[in-house]
Amino acid sequence: LPLKHAPDGSVVIYTQPRPTQMFDGKEYVMEYALRPDVSFVKAYKADTRGNLVFRGTSSNANPDCAVAGKVVIAEAETIVEAGELDPNEIHLSGVYVDRLIHAADNEKRIERLRETTAGKVMDITGGRGRIVKRAAKEFRDGMYVNLGIGIPTMASSFIPEGMHIELQAENGLMGLGPYPDPSLGQTADPDYINAGKETVTAVLGASAFHSSESFNMIRGGHMDLTILGGMQCSSSGDLASFFIPGKLLKGMGGAMDLVSSPSTVVVTMEHTAKGGAHKILEECTLPLTGKGVVDRIITDMCVFDCDKKGLKNGGLTLIEIAQGITVDDVRAATSCSFDVVEGEIPLME
Repeated sequence: LPLKHAPDGSVVIYTQPRPTQMFDGKEYVMEYALRPDVSFVKAYKADTRGNLVFRGTSSNANPDCAVAGKVVIAEAETIVEAGELDPNEIHLSGVYVDRLIHAADNEKRIERLRETTAGKVMDITGGRGRIVKRAAKEFRDGMYVNLGIGIPTMASSFIPEGMHIELQAENGLMGLGPYPDPSLGQTADPDYINAGKETVTAVLGASAFHSSESFNMIRGGHMDLTILGGMQCSSSGDLASFFIPGKLLKGMGGAMDLVSSPSTVVVTMEHTAKGGAHKILEECTLPLTGKGVVDRIITDMCVFDCDKKGLKNGGLTLIEIAQGITVDDVRAATSCSFDVVEGEIPLME
């Protein structure tokens, strides 16, 4: 796997080869587990036996870090005597904790404050608005859905009235609600954020959990729909979404797990990059997030279905087109061949 890239995109250093294994007919690259010498974790509450309680999405990777570490140092906002915590409320057993520290300073900084106003629906126009509103049409009543940062998250503002879906944040929340609304007396809580570190609320009946539990849901096929952004897509359903060589790499988040899961994968992105560079290609030129994983691509110009399993000889099929755009316009902005749905092409709405 590429470990370091030169500014021109060429690979300077590769990792040592990793073993691969087939599961259910799909090839996976195996990775060695991390075993840190010391793990630092932050808890909401602890008892003198080292048992820990986390609050909201602050659980996230804390339990996993503790389980992996050879020595675990836990910092807790409140420490109580053994027996004061109900065994049923403990999230992490004290068997993992070697040192316990009382956190005297518990200032929690909100990285991305997001708020909303009751009854106000964001007004999104132009190409991005077209993508957002079309993406919202992918929702079906009763779905469990994971939405990526940016355009996918915006689509949740256009869920049809009367439809109920459950939104998951892979950092540990099922039942993701809207941004907090000060007019309803809601305040931003740093312990309730989405995967993009934006302040959120939890709907009635929501549940919070740690990162491994979140990815159990994803890998186990319990998510019905994943909508995420992309930098490039190929005609065979490959996706590149997390890294441009020569630029800062913040990480791919949960994208690799999400796109390789059994859920339907929809990619939302502008059809071309700044300057007109093509983003839908015969083969991706950027590092891949997943190979043969995309089911549908929604852009500001059109909607493509992707035959990622090769059931119809593979490739893309144009199934909807934006008002004022022609098939020739789409072909001129796309670096791979594609089929066109039979009959009159439906307009994106």
